[in-house]
Amino acid sequence: MIIIYILIAIIGLVLIIAAILPGKYSIKKEIVINKPAAHVYERISNLNHYRDWNPWHKMEQDAKSEITGAPGTVGHKFAWDGKKIGQGSLTIKGFTAPQEITLDLEFIKPWKSTALDSWTFDDLQNGTTKVVWENNGPLTYPMARLMGPMINKNLNQQFEQGLKNLKELCEK
Repeated sequence: MIIIYILIAIIGLVLIIAAILPGKYSIKKEIVINKPAAHVYERISNLNHYRDWNPWHKMEQDAKSEITGAPGTVGHKFAWDGKKIGQGSLTIKGFTAPQEITLDLEFIKPWKSTALDSWTFDDLQNGTTKVVWENNGPLTYPMARLMGPMINKNLNQQFEQGLKNLKELCEK
């Protein structure tokens, strides 16, 4: 009987900790790319380039994908389905070419979730561009909140790699 009370207390404590942890995450990374903003913007707004720089799709290059809609327009969509990277889609929500673009990110598998991807492209001197990639979304209770610190750590690393890949792609 004492074991049952101990298990209930542990579960209760875990649920309380999850309730206290943040209910959302936010990642923001930036890089300077030695190309004009319009060039870099095109690599993001045209989702046909997504597989060329995105770190998740480089992990599973044989994942199924489908691209629909006209590049650079609202509704342009990249959908994927893979064993490692799960199932989801990225859809252009809005833009001001070539300064910014926002995309809706939807995960279907391994669990349902949504997020907002935001990009800004600031022309600097000598044809270079400061690129800022932001992503934020909810952390569902209780599991995603408990995994929040690990999610943040992994996303920070993956965003840094993605920006390095994008820089390499743009500067070829």
